[in-house]
Amino acid sequence: MKADEASLARLMAMAQAGDRSAYRTLLVECQRWLRGYFARRVAPDHLDDLVQETLVALHRKLASYDPSRAFLPWLAAIARYRWVDQLRRLYRASEEELDETMAAVSEEPAVAARISLERLFEHLSDAQVQAIELVKIQGLSVAEAANASGQSESLIKVNIHRGLRKLSAMIEKA
Repeated sequence: MKADEASLARLMAMAQAGDRSAYRTLLVECQRWLRGYFARRVAPDHLDDLVQETLVALHRKLASYDPSRAFLPWLAAIARYRWVDQLRRLYRASEEELDETMAAVSEEPAVAARISLERLFEHLSDAQVQAIELVKIQGLSVAEAANASGQSESLIKVNIHRGLRKLSAMIEKA
């Protein structure tokens, strides 16, 4: 079977209706499509994990698919989010390795930078400081920062944007 839009959309509609055979076929075809999608985006040693994570996400979102809409863009959106999550995990892992390497280096510059940052933060609202701290310094996602701070995700984004814009203006002015 060729994984074309019409076939995949039909299989998805049948899977939503409870057809197990159609669902198995859908997963096999999606797996083939995802391998091609991710092959040029990730290292080979991450490919299988990312395909499996995406298939699990597809399973979780099975009920959210609207049969009146195209299937492949819906699947591609799920794949893109899984890929971005993978990039974040890899970035954080390399950042942790870098932190361990830098631990042996003197901490004086880091302390001086933190003091300078605290002085700049005095010009921002507490909500802006908290949002910037959680997302930009601690590396939390917007959703994680929203949960940790009690602010909505959109408010976190607004506070980060406004806070960084104000800091940037202050630095340029100086």
